Order: sequence, then C-alpha cells, then structure tokens
Amino acid sequence: MLGFSGPLLLSLLVGFLEEGQEPLSHGLLYALGLAGGAVLGAVLQNQYGYEVYKVTLQARGAVLNILYCKALQLGPSRPPTGEALNLLGTDSERLLNFAGSFHEAWGLPLQLAITLYLLYQQVGVAFVGGLILALLLVPVNKVIATRIMASNQEMLQHKDARVKLVTELLSGIRVIKFCGWEQALGARVEACRARELGQLRVIKYLDAACVYLWAALPVVISIIIFITYVLMGHQLTATKVFTALALVRMLILPLNNFPWVINGLLEAKVSLDRIQLFLDLPNHNPQAYYSPDPPAEPSTVLELHGALFSWDPVGTSQETFISHLEVKKGMLVGIVGMVGCGKSSLLAAIAGELHRLRGHVAVQGLSKGFGLATQEPWIQFATIRDNILFGKTFDAQLYKEVLEACALNDDLSILPAGDQTEVGEKGVTLSGGQRARIALARAVYQEKELYLLDDPLAAVDADVANHLLHRCILGMLSHTTRLLCTHRTEYLERADAVLLMEAGRLIRAGPPSEILPLVQAVPKAWAENGQESDSATAQSVQNPEKTKEGLEEEQSTSGRLLQEESKKEGAVALHVYQAYWKAVGQGLALAILFSLLLMQATRNAADWWLSHWISQLKAENSSQEAQPSTSPASMGLFSPQLLLFSPGNLYTPVFPLPKAAPNGSSDIRFYLTVYATIAGVNSLCTLLRAVLFAAGTLQAAATLHRRLLHRVLMAPVTFFNATPTGRILNRFSSDVACADDSLPFILNILLANAAGLLGLLAVLGSGLPWLLLLLPPLSIMYYHVQRHYRASSRELRRLGSLTLSPLYSHLADTLAGLSVLRATGATYRFEEENLRLLELNQRCQFATSATVQWLDIRLQLMGAAVVSAIAGIALVQHQQGLANPGLVGLSLSYALSLTGLLSGLVSSFTQTEAMLVSVERLEEYTCDLPQEPQGQPLQLGTGWLTQGGVEFQDVVLAYRPGLPNALDGVTFCVQPGEKLGIVGRTGSGKSSLLLVLFRLLEPSSGRVLLDGVDTSQLELAQLRSQLAIIPQEPFLFSGTVRENLDPQGLHKDRALWQALEQCHLSEVITSMGGLDGELGEGGRSLSLGQRQLLCLARALLTDAKILCIDEATASVDQKTDQLLQQTICKRFANKTVLTIAHRLNTILNSDRVLVLQAGRVVELDSPATLRNQPHSLFQQLLQSSQQGVPASLGGP
Repeated sequence: MLGFSGPLLLSLLVGFLEEGQEPLSHGLLYALGLAGGAVLGAVLQNQYGYEVYKVTLQARGAVLNILYCKALQLGPSRPPTGEALNLLGTDSERLLNFAGSFHEAWGLPLQLAITLYLLYQQVGVAFVGGLILALLLVPVNKVIATRIMASNQEMLQHKDARVKLVTELLSGIRVIKFCGWEQALGARVEACRARELGQLRVIKYLDAACVYLWAALPVVISIIIFITYVLMGHQLTATKVFTALALVRMLILPLNNFPWVINGLLEAKVSLDRIQLFLDLPNHNPQAYYSPDPPAEPSTVLELHGALFSWDPVGTSQETFISHLEVKKGMLVGIVGMVGCGKSSLLAAIAGELHRLRGHVAVQGLSKGFGLATQEPWIQFATIRDNILFGKTFDAQLYKEVLEACALNDDLSILPAGDQTEVGEKGVTLSGGQRARIALARAVYQEKELYLLDDPLAAVDADVANHLLHRCILGMLSHTTRLLCTHRTEYLERADAVLLMEAGRLIRAGPPSEILPLVQAVPKAWAENGQESDSATAQSVQNPEKTKEGLEEEQSTSGRLLQEESKKEGAVALHVYQAYWKAVGQGLALAILFSLLLMQATRNAADWWLSHWISQLKAENSSQEAQPSTSPASMGLFSPQLLLFSPGNLYTPVFPLPKAAPNGSSDIRFYLTVYATIAGVNSLCTLLRAVLFAAGTLQAAATLHRRLLHRVLMAPVTFFNATPTGRILNRFSSDVACADDSLPFILNILLANAAGLLGLLAVLGSGLPWLLLLLPPLSIMYYHVQRHYRASSRELRRLGSLTLSPLYSHLADTLAGLSVLRATGATYRFEEENLRLLELNQRCQFATSATVQWLDIRLQLMGAAVVSAIAGIALVQHQQGLANPGLVGLSLSYALSLTGLLSGLVSSFTQTEAMLVSVERLEEYTCDLPQEPQGQPLQLGTGWLTQGGVEFQDVVLAYRPGLPNALDGVTFCVQPGEKLGIVGRTGSGKSSLLLVLFRLLEPSSGRVLLDGVDTSQLELAQLRSQLAIIPQEPFLFSGTVRENLDPQGLHKDRALWQALEQCHLSEVITSMGGLDGELGEGGRSLSLGQRQLLCLARALLTDAKILCIDEATASVDQKTDQLLQQTICKRFANKTVLTIAHRLNTILNSDRVLVLQAGRVVELDSPATLRNQPHSLFQQLLQSSQQGVPASLGGP
C-alpha cells in the first residue's frame, strides 16, 4: 500500500507548487510524508524478504534431506545417477522459487484493483476499452507460458541425458582414450546438447515475445482509452491525458509480472512432479522381503523356498528361480556356472537387492546384516583405512589380522602414506586386484555371520588368490557361513557344497567332487603335488604383490591425492567478461548495445514530447483558470523486487500535471499522433533488442559448452585420476545451466537498468539542474556500499559452489555403493554425513541471503533521502518563485524512480557478477586444463602400419618427478605377427607398457617404434586408430548395442553380428532386441562377463595390426575362455598380439614370453625354454600358480 503513497503525495506537492495558494506548512507536510512513506516502505519490504528466505532455506534443507533418505531406501529399480543429481541440483532449486512467487500471486491482483479504481475516477467508464485489450493479452500470455513450460520439460530431459552421457564418459575415460573415440563420443554429447539448446532457443524467443508485448502495451492501451473517451463525447484535457498515462503505466507492472509469477509456479510444479516421481519409486523393504520368522532349524542360516526374483517389479528381465536351497551354519558354498547365468543375481537376491515375485526367503540373524563383497568393488573417496573400517571403531588387533588375511600389508608398505593414502574416486588409483582386496577387507572387518562374496579372486594373481583363499576365506572366516561365486573352480575343492546355475535357475547342488567336473574345461594336468599344505602356501607368498604404478602416478609424498578444488579470490577478472563477450560474438554484442541505446533514447523522447506539450498548453491557456489536479501517478517504486521482473518497460516516468484547459480536439489529435509515432518506434527498438539479446546469449551458451567439452575430452589421464567426477560434473550441470539460463536473465535486467540510468540523468540535468549537486556525494556513498557488499557476496557465492560439490559426490557415491551400505548397516552413518554436508552448504546460502538484505535496506534508505532532498529543493525554488511546475513535475516523477534504478543497478550488477562465477569456472577448465601432446600429422596415409612390428628402446617412465621409475630402461623388440605374453608380479610395470605404447603417458626418455616410425612423432588419433585393446575393465555406455560396438559407425550390421557370434553373444543380444537393444547405464543389463565379451567383439571389429589384451577374461568361465582363445588365435593369426597374462594356459602357446620385474625386462624367450631353466623367474611364477589348473598370473 505504501507504494501508492509516494505518487499520491507527489501529485499533491506538485499541485501545491502550481497553485501557490496553500500555506507553506502544507508543502512541508507533503514533503515529510514522502520521506516517511519511503522509509517505512523500505523497512517492511526488507523484513518481508528476509523472512521469506528463511522459510525457503528450511524447505530446502527438508527437500534435499528427504531426497537423500529416499536414495538410501531405493529398491532395485533405480534412476541413473545423473538424473538423481539433477533432482538435487536443478529441481530442488526450482521448487524453492515457489516461495517468492506465491506471495506475489495474491499481491499483484491487489495492486491491479487499486490502480483500476483510481483510473476509473479519472476517465470514467472509458477505461474499460483499454482493460479489455489488456485482458485479451492474458490468454495470449497463457499460451506462450504453456509452450515455454512444455519446452522446459523437454529441455530438462535432454539435459538429464547429456549429464548422464558425460558421467559415463568420465567413468570410462581411459578406454575412450585407448580407442581414440573422443571425437565420436564427444559428438554424441554435442547432439544431446544441440537438442537441449533447441528447446532453450524456443524458450528464449518466446520470452522475448512476452517482454515485447508488455513493453508495447501501455502506449496502445492509453491511445485506445483516449479514443473511447473522445468518442463518448467528453473533452480531453491535458490533466486527464497525463494522469491516465501515469496510471496505465502503473497497471502494466502487475500485468507484466504476472506471467513470470505464473511461470515460477508452473516450473515449481514440474519439478515437484519430478521429485514426487522419484519419491514414489518402490522402497527397499526388508520386513516385507524376508519371511518374518527365521529358518525352522537353528543350525540353518539361510533358506529359500520356491523363490522367484527379478531385477524389475514386473519380471521382464531375466528371472532367477530357486526351487529349494538350505545353507547350514559355517558352510562354504561355491556357486558356479556360465557367464550371465545368474550367479551375482542369486547373491543379490539373498542380500535383498532384487524384487521377490513369490516364494519365501528366511535368514538367521537378519538384523546383523551381511558381509558383502560385490563383483565390481565399491571404494569410497577416502583413505584406505577409512575404507576398511567403514565407520566401525578401530581395533588394532583385528585390523592387523584383516590386512594380513587380505594380503594388503605389502601393498600398504609401498604406498607413500601407508593405510592413510587417499584412494581416488571409485578407487581409480588402485589396481583391480587391490580394489577387490580392500573391498573384501572391509567386509571381513565388519565381522558378520553370513558372507556373500562375488568373485573376489578374479582380479588377483595366483599366489595372492591362494593367500586369500587359505588365510581369509578358509582362515579368518572359517567360523562364518560363506557363499562364494567364482570362475576359478580349482579354489572350490575345499567347499562344503557347490551350486550350479544355468539361465537363472539353480539346476544342481552337491559336493564339489560331483559338480566341478561339469564345469572344468581342462583335465588336471599339472596338479601333481595336489593341495599343498598351508605352510607351503605361505612360503609361496614370499614375493608379494609389488606396488601398482597407478598409485605412484598421482600420489604426492604425503599421500594426498585429492587436489582441493580451486577457488578464485577477489573480483571476477576482466578476462571473464572478455570471454563472455567473445562467446556472444563481437558483432552481435555491439548490435545489442546499439539497439538498447536507441530504445532508451526513443523512450526519453516520448516523455520530453509530453512535457513540451504541457508547456504549449500552459502558454495557450494561461488566461483561463483551472482546478489543480491531483494525479496519483508513478509506479510502486518502493518494491525493487517487483522491478526485477519487468525487463521491458522498467522505470517509466510519470507526469503529474499542471492546470490545463479544454482545447481544440484537433490540437490534441496532432499531439497524440506524434506521441503515438514516437512510441511505435520505441516498441520496434524494444523488439529488436529482445530478439538480438536472445540470439546473443544462445550463441554464448553454445560456445561455452562446446569449448569446455572439447577441452575436457582432450585432457590427459592424470587429470581424471586426480579430479573427482563430481567436480567435473558440477561444471557440466550447474555451471552450464547458469550460463544457459540465469546469467542472461540477470544480464538483461542489468543492461536495461544501466540504459535507464543514463536516460534519467539526461532528463534530470535539464529539469532540475540543482539536483546534479546531490549526485557526487551520493555516488560516492553508493560506490562504497556496493563495493563492500560485492566483495562478500562474491566469496559467499564461491563458497556456496564449493560446498555443493561434496553433496553431489556424496549422493553419487551412495547410489554406487547402496548394496554394500545396506548389507553393513551403514545407512544411518551416511545420512548423518549428508546432514553435515548439507548444513555447511545451508550456512553459506543463509549468509548470502542476509548480505542481500543488508544491501537492500541501505539502498532504500538512501533513496528515501534523495526524494526528500528533491522535495526540499522544489519548495525552496517555489519560495524564490523560480519553479517551472511542468519541468519540476517531470523531474520529480523521474527522481522517484532514481532510487529504484540505482538499487536495481547494484543488485543486478552483483547478481550478474555472481553468475559470472560460473563462466569463470567454465573458462578455468577451458583455458587451464593440461592437454595431451598432439604431435604433428605425418604424411603417412591411413594404413601406415602395415607390418605390426613393435620396438621399445630404453623406455623410462616415471609417473612424477621424484618417484621411482615404473619402467626403467625397457628394451625389447616384437616381430610382426608375433604373439608375446607379458608376465610379472603385480606392479612390475605390465600395464605401464601399454600406457606408453598408446601414449596415455609420455615416457621421460627412450622411444617406441612401430614399423620403424617413432610414435612420439605421430598425431594421437593416427597412432591409436592403428592399435586395438581389450581393456581390463569393460567400459560400456548407455545406448544401443550398435553404438557401443561401433561408436564411430564404420561397420555394416553384418560385420557386427559376425563379431558378436564369434564372442558367443549373439543369443543374448537377440533376446535384448538385436543391435538396437538398449544396454542401460554402464551396460547394466549385461553381466560383467558378458560386458567383457562385448569389449572383445569391439576389438575383433578393428583391423588393427597390433592387439593388446589386458587380463581380459578374468570374469569369464573356463569353457567360454577356451572358445575365446580360439577365436583370438583365428582372427589375429597374422597380427601382433601382446597379452598381459592372466591364466597360464593362454600364455603357454604364445611365441615368446616377456618377464618384467620392477620395471626392467628380466627374461625374454619362448615359454618352453624358460620352463626348462630351473631358476628362471618364469618357472617360479609357474610353480606358485600350480595350486590348481589354469591359474592366473594377474596383472594390474
């Protein structure tokens, strides 16, 4: 209501100036009223803002917390991580914008009603004509708003897809680099981004249309009102014209804001629905899942009866059916079967991670939880000790036993900080074997009754596997009940029972002697010495696992791997503004500024024309008497946050008018025509500016994302190992969203404010020159206040961003390790941790809001002072008889909007600066990320690698200066077409050879020659396209089978099917819907072994002359493995194959074996020769692995 007091009192004051008949005391009263109203309005406004924000923050805490708690309770059907992160980042924020919009939704109609009443007093019924037009525009707006809504939803879906893709890219970045797919997969992200921008473009242009409609509206309405008024036979007087104009302008603000408010409410509704969908996902409910009473016999730990399980509630995916299974206390039960037969699903079913469709599951001592070691080990971003303790108190004796049982002591002794060494996210810095053993150690340390172990022996070499079996599974865990899935059947001979799975059904169960022969592929040829005694096993471990190069790669001496996220200090640097200017494009940026100035100039011209008209009228009619007019005009200037919403016609001056007399309507017609023309030109400029601005910001959004993506894909592997994915994702989701949407919005307002201020100063200077004296002291005050505020506001924004990243990472981490969390009962602790991180972030948010209010109240009070000063000056001038009421009225009405303008300017500038922090963070990656050395393209043609000879000459590789060399002068030569096996204990440098060969790491000295060409001279793409690799960890991304097999789209479908057949996958793929079947996030719909087969199919498709195999078949059963070896032999008969050995039978038929130790070549000869040398290292490796048959030699 106080917003109206300003204009009403102002008109009284101007009336007083005109008349000169009232006593001076009235003038003073009016002036005081103006000042008092302004101050009171400011205080109320400020409190309102503060309280609303407090409520918003409370709601935010609740929403984020409930989202996290829900994530902890999700059943088997989980949304992809990217989607959950978007709920946390985007949707929760949108939901909270509701708080502000809600109050405006009832406040604006109220303002509207009051204005209409005042307008009715002025021109009677004529106002209806204008009102009808305004109301007609509301449905138009509604149409635009719904269209914006729809686009918004689509845009969010494309954004989800893009963030999901980027997440997968980052997780498989090593493989992508090995295969040289950066371009192909980058193009997929770009395609998603293009669809997202397409929707954004629709939204932005519709916004521009909205803004334009509202900017043009006041003029049209006023002209319609006047025409109606004249047609009704009334005489138009100047007083009526000006008062009506002022009121129509007041009408526009509420009407203008309305679509924004509605939009805010609608966006909140969309986001609310998305959050609701997430909250409605079925919960993990152990009470309903397990039967309430424990198994009938006390000695039975686990009982399944006619139980049918599936990964989704309706049972469309492969089902797991167990007709009857009973496990007694203390048994060791082995689970074997072909790849993809449902072994892991059986364990998941026992742990309650599947949907139980029927039957019953009973578990003894359910409340104690399980010890769970999953097939893909889940490691937290923390120190190794924290990973193993996992929230349980530290018990030195137990801890020591666990480390010993899991063969971790030697690994820890090599690491820079022992068990205080930080492990990268998902354990990237550890070898596969180390990860598996740490996950196992965590399970063992929890001391549970029932252990579910999913192939922990796959990723380690033979003597370590033996050690784990005897010391851990048969040792420390001997008193517990254990279910062990494995492909290494030789380790199951000591089991109490073995279950054989096929196609999701349990088909046989019995003692090992019955079942194992059914799955073993090779007769026991070498096991002459049978089961060695425990002591012999212990001796064979005397040469334990050496370190893993990967660790040394990133770990600084202190063992801190995680670089603290950098946070820029001080003001946003000039180069960030330049970067944004460049992203918009030079020409476009200039055009935007020019149209903006034109728009302001025409607006001021229109106002000046009105004031000129008054002076003419005064001159004509000075003889006639007229009544003083009271014109309640101007906008509700004391509500800056309303001002924020109407970028179109923001600060419109107002003309409370002097006396005027009826005059010839022809005259009126002339003035109105000119006025209408100027207004028309103004609206055209407005349209031009809105469209140009939309185009410019879209251009910038596209450019910024493209450069960021390109730069991240080109970064070296070391960067990804040291940077948590959450941090890179934060750039791709929230910072990009900011540059897309929030930044242009605020920037638009900033530009409008700046232009308005220029126009305003011009008018004031001509009208009340005395006022210009006030400006210097005022501007100095403003400058200090805003500088003080901006410094704090910026830092708080940055802190806000920094405290948000851990929240994201924590949620992503939780979703990845959900089954482990539940099995160990750590959900409560994780919830606490989430609350702690949330609390930190909330503090930053609260402080940010408080500083905004601090600034706001100061600016408002200064504004009140200005208005009082102006009123005072006017009174003085009046007493002196100097005042020209027409100009004073013009200046005063302008001055009233000065405070609004200045506060708008400071707050929009600050917000722009805060938003530019996002651009700064994007730029930081775009400019400062290290790049892989690209090399010069040699003119070799595409098929330059014709023979396939490989030669290493004195290659030395240190991961970082000051660390021991991972490769220490390696020299060897492989003939074209030769099959070379590479063996050595963990950490002897086997994987490093491949990293150097593919130039994922550059050697510090020495060189690698392929067919006599030095690889460091080649372009990376040229080099990597000629090599093929089957990596240790299978990497698949969500998409169709075809996209995964052949991301670059080089092959015909026939070739793809052929490759699938050779890898024994064609049946599985056909059942999934052929080549266009979807694989789900990270290939979720295939088992780990099937994923490895798919990666093999990928390698078969390339016609590379050199194939590298890195422990590729560790998760495949022996029969399949044999078939694969045959396939590889056939398909790569005339190509060079380098195999990092895993199972000995694969390496015994290679031409030569290369034995590495501590980064040096120790032996290089044919397997037969080396076996016959009694003391060769190869012979020792062979002996230590002859526990069982095709034992593995592991490789990191």
